[in-house]
Amino acid sequence: MTELTADDRVQPLRDNKTFLQTIDLLKRFDDVVAVDHVNLSIERGEIFALLGSSGCGKSTLLRMLAGFETPTAGRVLLGGVDMVNIPPHERPVNMMFQSYALFPHLSVWENVAFGLRREGLPKDIISARVADMLDLVQLGAYATRKPHQLSGGQQQRVALARSLAKKPKLLLLDEPLGALDKKLREETQFELVNIIESVEVTCVMVTHDQEEAMAMASRIAVMSDGNVLQTGAPQEVYEYPNCRFVADFIGQANLFDGRLSREALGSSEIETTEGVIHINHAPTGYLGQEVSVAVRPEKINISKQRPDGIGQNIFTGKVLEIAYFGSYSTFVVVLPSGKQVKVTEANHLRFETSDITWEDGVFFWWPAEAAVVLDR
Repeated sequence: MTELTADDRVQPLRDNKTFLQTIDLLKRFDDVVAVDHVNLSIERGEIFALLGSSGCGKSTLLRMLAGFETPTAGRVLLGGVDMVNIPPHERPVNMMFQSYALFPHLSVWENVAFGLRREGLPKDIISARVADMLDLVQLGAYATRKPHQLSGGQQQRVALARSLAKKPKLLLLDEPLGALDKKLREETQFELVNIIESVEVTCVMVTHDQEEAMAMASRIAVMSDGNVLQTGAPQEVYEYPNCRFVADFIGQANLFDGRLSREALGSSEIETTEGVIHINHAPTGYLGQEVSVAVRPEKINISKQRPDGIGQNIFTGKVLEIAYFGSYSTFVVVLPSGKQVKVTEANHLRFETSDITWEDGVFFWWPAEAAVVLDR
């Protein structure tokens, strides 16, 4: 994603790809800043996720895009047009809520047709549009049923069909799968993406579920305390977090605090309480600078025997906890300094068991390219 500079904020972006843009968007509730001068640029046809914990400002930002909240300051541009003073019902925007907000006394067909009838469209157009939407979400056979006669996943698809029936230019999803159980949520993620992509609508979704954001979105904005900390493709944000919060919030990360002790061409050393950590890229900084090193648990190797040929980024500790999660196992290793490190190991074979158990002394290590250096 393209972050805006101070110069960019003077004028909206003028390129063919940019469709939705927020410029210094600010929202205060009395003395509380919910959204703090957020600048985003979202491309046409993109599925973009606002990701963060509860209270970070992501839902408030979504509501400002919909027109349900008025910004304290800043602009919202849709196709180059400022939407701030345009009421919600006049915006080419539709929003699907976490609760789905289906009318319980209306059939599936009538729920999807509701917004079209409010617009006063001819009956034949309404009938054709509803039929198209129900076919799109594969619920044509359920047109006469009431919402309580449907499963959670089917209700979610009805709500989506109703949101798309008016052919919005921008679709907003507020925790779209939050009401579903974990297994159904995972199954529905790909269905939802396929439907959205098939109608080529630009979509902004809000979620606190990092796996959901990474599975569904083409790009992610990680939010905290009303600020956007990092934006990028899921792989970029996961592999190259730009701060401690993002590293710890997206997936899991082992964080080591230390100081930059040596810089060389293409490599550096970070001196920590646990030992020297070698990395294969030189961070921008100065000798003695305080930094943090993030290492993902799945990038760490573990063994009861010292590995041959490994001379860097190798540490020792004792196994404190072991957890089996089916596809992988997690080991919590405590170091002599008292720091705990998580290591995950894939379970490749059925009934495969590790020779590592509780209280075992172990070696663990990682390649230099696995670590990411973060400013503290």
